[in-house]
Amino acid sequence: MTGFDADDASAFIQSYVDDHGFLSFLDLDVESAGDGEMTLRVPYDEKLTNHGAGEGNVHGGIAATLIDTAGGLAVRTALEEPVGAGVATIDLNVSYLRPARGDLVADASVVRVGSTVGVAEVSVTAEEPDGDTEEVAVGRGSFRIFN
Repeated sequence: MTGFDADDASAFIQSYVDDHGFLSFLDLDVESAGDGEMTLRVPYDEKLTNHGAGEGNVHGGIAATLIDTAGGLAVRTALEEPVGAGVATIDLNVSYLRPARGDLVADASVVRVGSTVGVAEVSVTAEEPDGDTEEVAVGRGSFRIFN
């Protein structure tokens, strides 16, 4: 990020998240931010789980939100003017691989950033009850860039 080191970028983005109603409701935490990369975590909480069939599994919309948010923020970190530019999702693809019953961690990396569109790929993992970390969802987002 031009003008930011990794610690500054993480703190700046965490401040944005904390002021965002939905993302703060999820208790989303910025673990790291770098040039074209982003890692976000949502801690496991019963308020985010399914009821009935699949009870206790984190709702799939949480993983989709992580893919969307981490991808868009990763694209933002790759921009020359990351703070002044706008980024909006224009396409999002999510593939669910298995249920999640732990904290969700999204690792995003930019595939390409052009003058008007950026693309990022995201992997979402969760720690399983046995302590192993498993990939639970993958996705790719395309983001319109407004300078």
